[in-house]
Amino acid sequence: MTTLETRNQHSCFGGIQGFYQHSSGIIGLPMRFSVYQPPQAQYQRVPVVFFLAGLTCTEETFMIKAGAQRYAAEYGLMLVSMDTSPRQTGIAGETDDWDFGAGAGFYLDASLAPWSKHYRMESYITQELHSIITGQFPAEPDRIGISGHSMGGHGALTLALRHPDLFRSVSAFAPVCAPMQCPWGQKAFRNYLGEDQQNWRQYDATALIRDGRHVPDLLIDQGMDDQFLAQQLYPEALEKACREADQNLTLRFHSGYDHSYYFISTFIGEHLKYHREQLG
Repeated sequence: MTTLETRNQHSCFGGIQGFYQHSSGIIGLPMRFSVYQPPQAQYQRVPVVFFLAGLTCTEETFMIKAGAQRYAAEYGLMLVSMDTSPRQTGIAGETDDWDFGAGAGFYLDASLAPWSKHYRMESYITQELHSIITGQFPAEPDRIGISGHSMGGHGALTLALRHPDLFRSVSAFAPVCAPMQCPWGQKAFRNYLGEDQQNWRQYDATALIRDGRHVPDLLIDQGMDDQFLAQQLYPEALEKACREADQNLTLRFHSGYDHSYYFISTFIGEHLKYHREQLG
């Protein structure tokens, strides 16, 4: 059993908000994550929603900014968030750019040195952290959903499409829908995965759907005043792929909303209700 260090815990809406650290065998370094246990978890196992945060964020960002705990307590959902990359790997240039390296793991397993040694966020989430949550917390192992924002929205979509046996529901806020087509994704994929774009397709939600991957349903919210909408996010590409592949998609555009957690906090209650209904 993985040994967890409890960094701190707080009572929150009748439940427990905790922040933890452990030595990761997959990453090869310490990793941090956070868990909100709703009051129902005191006497029974509960469904879970993993939330993947965006560029520059940590395991704390969603729990502090989204206002999600009040809804999780109402719906009896456990919330899990993790850091967005390994930290202090010693890789030269790791902290030079805000959109690549530290804080920008893109929820994939890097295959190109030197990143491939530690940047293995897909395996970390789907194997190690999944095992910790289902083994050491009162989580229902067969009732787990995934959501995320921006880079984390990309991660939520791709991990759900690649691991439908693990995640029974999926939603996203302002996700990077077609990273092969945008500067953020191209920079990350070229450095983490190399130049072969066939390798990039496995981490591009639009390409995965075109290649036959499928989930029961998708919910995406996008702000119309999002400063990254035109150059980085490409929801229209995902929408077209879903329509052509007969993939269920609810894509909602919201006038006046930007890319911030003010946007997320406005609609997080609807997303958690959606996950609760999908997870049964």
